[in-house]
Amino acid sequence: MDDDFRKAALDYHRLPTPGKLSVTPTKRMATQRDLALAYSPGVAAACEEIQADPSKARDYTARGNLVGVISNGTAVLGLGNIGPLAGKPVMEGKAVLFKKFAGIDVFDIEVDAADPDRFIEVVAALEPTFGAINLEDIKAPECFRIEAELRARMGIPVFHDDQHGTAIVAAAAVRNGLEVQGKTLSDVKLVTSGAGAAALACVDLLVQMGLHIENVTLTDIKGVVYEGRGDEMQPNMARYARRTDARALSEVLVDADVFLGLSAPRVLKPEWLAQMAAKPFILALANPEPEILPDLARAVRPDAIIATGRSDYPNQVNNVLCFPFIFRGALDVGATEINEEMKVAAVEAIAALARVEASEVVTAAYGGEAPAFGPEYIIPKPFDPRLILHVAPAVARAAMRTGVATRPITDFDEYKDDLEVFVFRSGQVMRPIFEVARRANKRIVYAEGEDDRVLRAVQTVIDDRLARPVLVGRHRVIAGRIQSLGLRMTPGQDVEVLDPEEDTAVFGPLIEPYLKMVERKGVPPVMAERQLQRRPTVAAAMLLHAGLVDAALVGGHGDWWRHMHYWHPVIPRRPSVTRLYALSGLIQSNGVLFFCDTHFNLDPTAEQIMEMTMLAADAVRMFGITPRAALLSHSSFGASNSESARKMRTALALLHEHAPDLEVDGEMQGDAALSETLRDRVMTSGRLSGTANLLIMPTLDAANISFNLLKAAGEGLQIGPITLGACKPIHTLAGSATARAIVNLTALAALQAEQHTG
Repeated sequence: MDDDFRKAALDYHRLPTPGKLSVTPTKRMATQRDLALAYSPGVAAACEEIQADPSKARDYTARGNLVGVISNGTAVLGLGNIGPLAGKPVMEGKAVLFKKFAGIDVFDIEVDAADPDRFIEVVAALEPTFGAINLEDIKAPECFRIEAELRARMGIPVFHDDQHGTAIVAAAAVRNGLEVQGKTLSDVKLVTSGAGAAALACVDLLVQMGLHIENVTLTDIKGVVYEGRGDEMQPNMARYARRTDARALSEVLVDADVFLGLSAPRVLKPEWLAQMAAKPFILALANPEPEILPDLARAVRPDAIIATGRSDYPNQVNNVLCFPFIFRGALDVGATEINEEMKVAAVEAIAALARVEASEVVTAAYGGEAPAFGPEYIIPKPFDPRLILHVAPAVARAAMRTGVATRPITDFDEYKDDLEVFVFRSGQVMRPIFEVARRANKRIVYAEGEDDRVLRAVQTVIDDRLARPVLVGRHRVIAGRIQSLGLRMTPGQDVEVLDPEEDTAVFGPLIEPYLKMVERKGVPPVMAERQLQRRPTVAAAMLLHAGLVDAALVGGHGDWWRHMHYWHPVIPRRPSVTRLYALSGLIQSNGVLFFCDTHFNLDPTAEQIMEMTMLAADAVRMFGITPRAALLSHSSFGASNSESARKMRTALALLHEHAPDLEVDGEMQGDAALSETLRDRVMTSGRLSGTANLLIMPTLDAANISFNLLKAAGEGLQIGPITLGACKPIHTLAGSATARAIVNLTALAALQAEQHTG
């Protein structure tokens, strides 16, 4: 690495807090009673339950979601035997990946024990602490014995990721690479460069999946692994020793279909590649420099598919594609081991996911490209958030099928819904909305039908059966975008496309009604027709007005207010309300907060504050959440006599009169809204309990600024803005809306349409 990158890496590990991990309590520790429950005397109750039934440890402790990442530092990354202390940053990094990708907690344990027997004793003694063990960076051949003995002694999964993680991802790459090349595993000839732990695990797994053992040739630093070579070999290496006169890698590459490199840089020479079979598959997985650089290989063999372990080339074979999700599935069924069937299930799940179009998150993480299954995309990207939804259930099913699951899953649909929490933090909040949307089966129109985000969102809407989508846009452009993004929808079959300029049978009858709506707003007839044809927001709004669709999503580009002014003459407010309002939600790790009004009203009156609070509370209830509203101000409970404070006090009085059952209080400062303890210090008769989840602001500035600051400062996921008070469901997308945000708003619009028709 260069000096700048090295400095950045050191700063990353050192600042602002040394290391990459911390331990965060999951329970409140604010009062003396909390202390008594958490420790003495309350903790004795949990101890007694576990003593009587050890399986209760999953219910009363973190063990069921806790993995030990354990190493003695004898084979770290590409650094070698640097010892356990120097290897600790790697183990912390592995822990972060477990948490980031699968929500699994980790203690990293660095053991000062190079002797295998001592290491085995130390790790075996830790079984009461963990739900599973991930062995890491232990050198061969000791790693084979260590894993085998620990698996035999321990009643929890023990998994050496350097072996099996690499094998699973490499096998998925082989499965798909051969499919692209038109070959089958049972027919190919495979040659390795390297015969260490990872290489042998790869070959063993491929043989189990159908590769014929007689079609495997191993090579290592001494040359070809052949019968009678004379040196001592581990049994799993000796089983591949062949009768052959060949002694060098270059000799055994003749007619080879697959090269599997897990060895050293530049050992595969370009001039040797001509000997390989037609359409070869080259896995050059040495890091940081592969056995051959892809550009060199492709120059000689343009018909080759090439995979490496590096992120700057296509087809990265990266362990993070599997290990978090294998452990997730194993932990969730209480597996006693990770067996061969579970590994194969992971291989097939990873391979299958690559054949589905890449998500927006993946596209964004890799510079805006939209990879599609083919020679340069045979395995998913490491940041594909759908991996957990595919791999964990497959592993869990395999564990149940093979009898190693102590807590079988009874409802896999519900399990997948639970896993969505790790994919989209909106999973739990949006679940009831999605269920209603699926049943409602409404037609939703998307004004910006040519937008990549909208198209990806619509593919998800189709897959999840959330609505019947209608896209406004040019037929040819939308068809081209669908193809270039690798999406599976078919216009005219899965999704309807309407072009305001071409589809005159649909839009022609809408011109006169639109003219009547806008002719007294300075829009002449010719301009009205042009606006309907060239402003997608107007076209979508008119489709909604005419009842041709049930709800509309518009905007996402340009000025938010401009889109609102386009659709508002077409879709006015409900007669029962005086204004339109916008509700925006922010889903955080500790819950969801809603803010109102973030977009419409600059300085609402007390009466409008009352109205927006009641409308927002109804919207919050759509999520299955009981609204707890706080009317915010710069003061709390009468401390100020300013105009804005008085306005919020008046609004509270109106709410008590018109919505007596709503849990609402104010005026109060922002911290008081989120802390019952702070409120109790100044108000003993408050009507708000716990933490407020609906924050009503005195001005648009306050609402919009606070919402966007909190969104930018944290990792919250946005919902909305949700339009409140319109006569039909129509929502304007923010410019920062992601495909997932569009999916969420689609489901909300479908629910509102169902309520409207009901």
